[in-house]
Amino acid sequence: MTPSADSTDDRRSIERELKRGSLELIVLHLLAGGEAYGYEIVSKLTAETNGALEVTDGTLYPVLYRLERAQLVTVRWETPERGVPRKYYQLTDAGRTELARLTHEWTTFANAMTTLLRTEREGR
Repeated sequence: MTPSADSTDDRRSIERELKRGSLELIVLHLLAGGEAYGYEIVSKLTAETNGALEVTDGTLYPVLYRLERAQLVTVRWETPERGVPRKYYQLTDAGRTELARLTHEWTTFANAMTTLLRTEREGR
């Protein structure tokens, strides 16, 4: 049985909403290892998830701007001798605290969903 176009669209919508709801956590997590610039963050995300999670610059930069306004990241510009200037993002102490909070929230949610889905499967 092949999925209908509607179910495929619904699945994409769910994936999109899950990604949108977790982007701040994703970006904070990727910056926990050290500062990075936008393209580097996109590349790390793709590499570390084997392509399962991908974002575009158009999706990433609004998140970075929100994190900067909330003072969860700081920025610095670097202009190499050759090439274009790069804006590097780094976690602040408040960003590390928010990362811990969001990680706990996500883990709690994921564990609850795993328990629920396991219970449903075993109950059939």
